Amino acid sequence: MEGNRDEAEKCINIATDALAAGDKDKAVKYLNKAEKLYPTKKAKVLLDALMRNGSAAGNGTYCRRREDRSESSQSQPEKGSQDTGGGGGAEAAKSFSRDQVEGVQKIKKCKDYYEVLGVVKEANEDDLKKAYRKLALKFHPDKNHAPGATEAFKKIGNAYAVLSNPEKRRQYDLTGGEEPASQGHGHGGYDYHQGFEPDITPEDLFNMFFGGGFPSSSAHTYTNGRARFSQQHPSQTRRERREERDGGFSMFIQLMPILVLIVVSILSHLMVSTPPYSLYPRSATGQSVKRQTENLHVSYYVTRDFKSEYKGSDLKKIEKEVEEDYISNVRNNCWKERQAKNDLMYAARVYRDDRLRKKAEQMNMDNCKELDRLNDLYRGG
Repeated sequence: MEGNRDEAEKCINIATDALAAGDKDKAVKYLNKAEKLYPTKKAKVLLDALMRNGSAAGNGTYCRRREDRSESSQSQPEKGSQDTGGGGGAEAAKSFSRDQVEGVQKIKKCKDYYEVLGVVKEANEDDLKKAYRKLALKFHPDKNHAPGATEAFKKIGNAYAVLSNPEKRRQYDLTGGEEPASQGHGHGGYDYHQGFEPDITPEDLFNMFFGGGFPSSSAHTYTNGRARFSQQHPSQTRRERREERDGGFSMFIQLMPILVLIVVSILSHLMVSTPPYSLYPRSATGQSVKRQTENLHVSYYVTRDFKSEYKGSDLKKIEKEVEEDYISNVRNNCWKERQAKNDLMYAARVYRDDRLRKKAEQMNMDNCKELDRLNDLYRGG
């Protein structure tokens, strides 16, 4: 069963591509295949979402005109007709249903984050997760093209980011949930942060839950942590590619002096003689004889004639270099271990996952222990 995981993941990728292209039947087919090969939560969530929203296209659909493709502030969508020509008209507009429009308007009218997620104030962590998963899939801008869907998606993400953080939720409950909606917003917008800045963007939060979401041709750019969605005309894309190639060549000319310096530096390093020791055995250089430094008992490797060439002060100098190199390596590796542990602890807090927290707490941290040992030897000396 485990061997089918990769094949199932490929099927999910094909399904998400088909979903972005508007081919629901193909998406359903490959999601069902993925579930048979290796059942996953990601495939099940996408499949359930498709089944619940199966009537998004067809009769009664609404279309956005090309000039409204960027996020429109209009409250009422323009009614469009289905494309029956089978040609390029399918790309001229994006379809959305009346239910999607009404859903966006409902989210916009919500006065507090509990109302946004549709949960009571006593909702626990699982209730918040279930509510967020359902709404995020429904209002993601790559799936929901109704006017205002992007803002609704952000508001849902911010609501979960605040309420899933115990400290932010406590502060939010103390200050109350009334939104200063239209104050200071002449276009009828709303302050979906409400003074509570989330630790993660709505788009990143969605990717953490669903592993990348719905791929599309939209270009996602960020300004102050907030996403914007835009599309480029093919001729504009080709022109930009030509400009990138021309700019790349001029950049290469400008970087030529730096590249020459780098090459010269590498050649000079290659011409430097091999150090008389190595922290690891090297058969290529003949450094296979193990020794230990007198002070910190650090192991290092030398050639067979090392003992006859280095004696007295020369030997002490070499062993001092060995210990400095060794300490530097241990210190760097200890830093990496701490970073890995901190990353796990952060992920555990974001996901509220005890398994990740225990894994972080049980890390060996061998290099950090060795660094402590070396520090004790220095203090003792």
